[in-house]
Amino acid sequence: MTERQKDRPWLMRTYAGHSTAEASNELYRRNLAKGQTGLSVAFDLPTQTGYDSDHVLARGEVGRVGVPVAHLGDMRRLFQDIPLEQMNTSMTINATAMWLLALYQVVAEEQGADITKLQGTTQNDIVKEYLSRGTHVFPPGPSLRLTTDMIAYTVSHLPKWNPINICSYHLQEAGATPVQEIAYAMSTAIAVLDAVRDSGQVPQERMGDVVGRISFFVNAGVRFVEEMCKMRAFGLIWDRVTRERYGIENPKHRRFRYGVQVNSLGLTEAQPENNVQRIVLEMLAVTLSKDARARAVQLPAWNEALGLPRPWDQQWSLRIQQVLAHESDLLEYEDLFEGSKVVEAKVDELAGAACAEMERIQEMGGVMAAVESGYLKSQLVASHAERRARIESGEEKIIGVNAFEGTEPNPLTADLDTAIQTVDPAVEARVIASLQNWRDTRYQPPFNHPRPCKALEKLKEAARGTGNLMEATLECARAGATTGEWAGALREVFGEFRAPTGVSSAPVAVTAEEGSALSEVRRKVELTAKEMGVGKLRFLVGKPGLDGHSNGAEQIAVRARDAGFEVVYQGIRLTPEQIVDAALAEDVHAVGLSILSGSHAQLVPDVLERLRVAGATDIPVIAGGIIPNGDAEELRAAGVAAVFTPKDFDITGIIGRIVDEIRNANKLDPLEVPA
Repeated sequence: MTERQKDRPWLMRTYAGHSTAEASNELYRRNLAKGQTGLSVAFDLPTQTGYDSDHVLARGEVGRVGVPVAHLGDMRRLFQDIPLEQMNTSMTINATAMWLLALYQVVAEEQGADITKLQGTTQNDIVKEYLSRGTHVFPPGPSLRLTTDMIAYTVSHLPKWNPINICSYHLQEAGATPVQEIAYAMSTAIAVLDAVRDSGQVPQERMGDVVGRISFFVNAGVRFVEEMCKMRAFGLIWDRVTRERYGIENPKHRRFRYGVQVNSLGLTEAQPENNVQRIVLEMLAVTLSKDARARAVQLPAWNEALGLPRPWDQQWSLRIQQVLAHESDLLEYEDLFEGSKVVEAKVDELAGAACAEMERIQEMGGVMAAVESGYLKSQLVASHAERRARIESGEEKIIGVNAFEGTEPNPLTADLDTAIQTVDPAVEARVIASLQNWRDTRYQPPFNHPRPCKALEKLKEAARGTGNLMEATLECARAGATTGEWAGALREVFGEFRAPTGVSSAPVAVTAEEGSALSEVRRKVELTAKEMGVGKLRFLVGKPGLDGHSNGAEQIAVRARDAGFEVVYQGIRLTPEQIVDAALAEDVHAVGLSILSGSHAQLVPDVLERLRVAGATDIPVIAGGIIPNGDAEELRAAGVAAVFTPKDFDITGIIGRIVDEIRNANKLDPLEVPA
């Protein structure tokens, strides 16, 4: 039997970076030695949101969800002994993407690399930051300009670099249906391509090069047949849009190029071993079909719902990919689904509905107008609320959570403290000391950087005009400016943006019919308000620090509203001081703090202490997020009334518990609720 010609495997990455540039560099070199074929850099939240590690909002966030990169010295250490000319590097960075690409380019130049050979991707999709991840900095107009300038620069100077990776991944995490995921990602691509075309920076004959370098980053959920059809629909629409709207004739330029991180939203804290088969099924959605196969795949680890994965957990995820690519016969065949009536019908259904939604967005004035009006956010909050309601009712089954909950003792999590990676709290102090040292010595040997103030003034001047901002940004990088200084200069010119929360306009997801769980909670809310002599119970939902993943907070806020609370929710990125000020000004009866980035250990006690100093100890504080058991015990010991984690999926039940805590704090007798 003749040997079949095997397809080349996709790029295999693990999303990694934490603590410090040195620790992350060691991790990257170890992963490359294990057979990983590309780097995927996770940056910490201060770096993503344009703050230096010593900014007040960075407290508790330094080195937690990624690596802190505050200046050229950090970028040098991050890629020490890794030849950038030979690498394919993906950087998950958006609002500050131009700055991080400039630092990367300067380090490559210092290594002696030919920068035209640099390969990789900057995420640089700001639209989904307004909708789901919350690391935006500037208003939509200036943000789109930064993206446009980067694309124009890379086409001329870094021709192998993907300057934007349009992300539908995070939209699914925020509750998007497959149709919304396709429609919103495609509408973002149209806004970006229109802006590049209309900027005059790229001649029409080179638009094919622009389209050919745009890639997508998608999510694959566990409904793997639907997800595979979604990818085929994506390719179909992209081919049509690029040909008809932009006149791109070359089919190579029109090819839908995408990488994937399979779904973390569906990973469970309960029976986390089930996450392994979920990850495998999700990987199959984006690899089984040759005509819609991902160009790069990164898999989460089985324990991601518990905390930060360890190197061994990441290795396991890499091995899952390697077994499929190298042991199975998948890569020996042409497309397995060509001619399938079932697949064709599903693809047509998804593509038709997505195109209709894209037209609706264009009628509103495009995706940026749909962001500013709050339309997109309220649609996502609504579909996420519907999904949560299906899980709570048992209509959507999640094994180990709301079905087949009985379990044997789990050897993988027997010692939870060693089942996840923890970031040493002392890291933050070391990073801040290193940053201060950089600021004090950057003008001296061996670096001899010019004073950055001139470069920063030039950047502001360029921002006030209409020229491309990349050259001025490269000058700031070479001058040793810091992330906070670069972003601060642009904040002065562009201002900042607080995105719509989508909470007030979200429809009711769970009805309160007589006898339902929500009607019982509504009754408790009304009775408690009456006994306390107030018109309505008031509940503040707060997002302290830089964690922008607000999906959970929004769902709690919407359900509390539906249960009869007056809800105070001001969105993301607040200091503990601002949250306490709002709680006192609004005279609230409870405060709920949502943190998924791991900074709860510092920020929650700060809120408690400020309430105590203000004499408001009768306001119970409730915490929610990815909080390990040991931390939860410490928070309760510090005075937190209740702690909820992803395993607490019954939102109506959580709202009921919050009412109990308000009654308890106000010394009211427990309410008898009918069984």
